[in-house]
Amino acid sequence: MDKPELLSPAGSLEKLKTAFLFGADAVYAGVPDFSLRARINNFNLETIKEGAEYAHKLGKKLYATVNVFPFDEDLKKVKKTIEKYREANVDAIIISDPGILRIIKEVNPKIPLHLSTQANCANSEAAKFWHEQGVSRIIIAREVSLENIGLIHEKVPEVELECFVHGAMCVSYSGRCILSKLFANRSANRGWCSQPCRWAYDIKPKDEFGDNVEIEQDQNGTYILNSKDLCLINYLDQLKDAGIKSFKIEGRTKSAYYVAGITKLYRQAIDNNCEKINGSDIELEKFMNRGYTSGFLFSEEQCEHNFQESHKICNWQFVGEVAESNKDEINVKIHNELFIGDEVEIVVPQGDNIKLKINNIKDAESGDILQEAHGGQEKIVKINIGYNIGQSVVIGSVMRKKRV
Repeated sequence: MDKPELLSPAGSLEKLKTAFLFGADAVYAGVPDFSLRARINNFNLETIKEGAEYAHKLGKKLYATVNVFPFDEDLKKVKKTIEKYREANVDAIIISDPGILRIIKEVNPKIPLHLSTQANCANSEAAKFWHEQGVSRIIIAREVSLENIGLIHEKVPEVELECFVHGAMCVSYSGRCILSKLFANRSANRGWCSQPCRWAYDIKPKDEFGDNVEIEQDQNGTYILNSKDLCLINYLDQLKDAGIKSFKIEGRTKSAYYVAGITKLYRQAIDNNCEKINGSDIELEKFMNRGYTSGFLFSEEQCEHNFQESHKICNWQFVGEVAESNKDEINVKIHNELFIGDEVEIVVPQGDNIKLKINNIKDAESGDILQEAHGGQEKIVKINIGYNIGQSVVIGSVMRKKRV
């Protein structure tokens, strides 16, 4: 069996390029209107086309998302978007709604169809049904165990199987949640989730017998709905043997640093015959997380939660992206604060990360000497490494530092 595909998130054209640089075989992306990531999504129809062209030049793929649950008033625009995706020559469309499937068959009948995890495909009969409708790949519901993944593959071997292996988990069944709409008037099923499962709540008895409770949001309360993050990097070999063709990373709203580092870790694991990489557990803690869980992989009855906090405290901070590189000097697009004397790591696409101390900072445009640099200004600074590191740092590498 060939190596499974590594599928990374792309919330912008820049993150798409980062994902490919750090080893993704394919990315998934979509325009905000019909994508379940409407927030922090910088794609439009033109940049989707540009992203597909960029992917194809590298021999890689872009899968476009149209995985919302639309209403009738949306259908005209849905059809236009699908027409534009045909013109963009995307490699597949990810869907969850049967109505959208019908429109695609009319507008672009030759495009491969991938069934979103939102469709909750959790058994072989459902897999057979969707395959009969023209779906070539099914993104298995996150609640399906390893054993049942194997059963689905055994009974429906003609359909490709994909699963999430890393990222945020939803308290609701494969993401079908009404809490955000209820509390914030933002529909999770239309891409606007406000993540109320991450809020703190206070639980109080509603009657004297304690048989009922009221849950109130409170800064001193419990994170009763807050699932830990999925992390299956130690089980890729078992997923591969069960029939998974594509390993998917969640995170279209996350930073380029997250996309780079997590993609690199899973790339290394896949290239190591899907076996665990020494030091990966330590490396995973350098990215913001809620604690890690294997989800429902070994049990369909339970997924671990983090009741104490919304996120674990991460001791590492994303500093910036390398915009230009020479052997002893780099230009960095700053995302967060950087000071003279900071000890940083540059996460490079391949090989060991580069550690160095910041001895000088200059404004790349004016040449002015700086004592510090801050994000939010699109500022690019020049850093003299002070010695030949033996290689040029690859443009697109990301820089991080340990929090003081």
